Amino acid sequence: MEFLIKIDTALFYFINVTLQNPFFDWLMPIVSAKRTWFPLWIVATILLLWKGGRKGRLAVLLVIPLIVMTDQLSANVIKSFVSRIRPCNILPDVHLLGKKLSSYSFPSSHAANFFGLATYFSYLYSRYKWWFISAAFLVGLSRISVGVHYPLDVVAGAVLGALCALVIIWVYRWLEILLERKKV
Repeated sequence: MEFLIKIDTALFYFINVTLQNPFFDWLMPIVSAKRTWFPLWIVATILLLWKGGRKGRLAVLLVIPLIVMTDQLSANVIKSFVSRIRPCNILPDVHLLGKKLSSYSFPSSHAANFFGLATYFSYLYSRYKWWFISAAFLVGLSRISVGVHYPLDVVAGAVLGALCALVIIWVYRWLEILLERKKV
């Protein structure tokens, strides 16, 4: 376990300090901020409800339990259990782009939420999967770049998000079959 923590810390410093540059210092806090993504999600929701037909409406309906699942499992269950202190609160010479956060680090809730959405929407709209996965990857990278997560936090969040999305995809497929039988 100690070896894994050393690798994780070394990767953190490589991404957070070695790759530090003025462009990342400008971009990564924007990518990392939740408010950056809200307009996109609102427009996507409106479009799916308006033009997406039954598939779009069902997709939007199931996003709610997906986000609740990824966010609550990561923020309120796993973080409390693991209690890993954020790198900005424990490591020296962290390139912090923003304020220190007092909550725990493992897993990244941002990564869980975005990889959950990326997995779910990649299943539903596979021709856009590289956009979804790229956005999730960029958000995960941003959490390391701004100094609030280790790489393993992001990987664990990504895995958690993908697993939660698989549950929601199963529910989606089940509802599709049920609605098809009832011809709704």
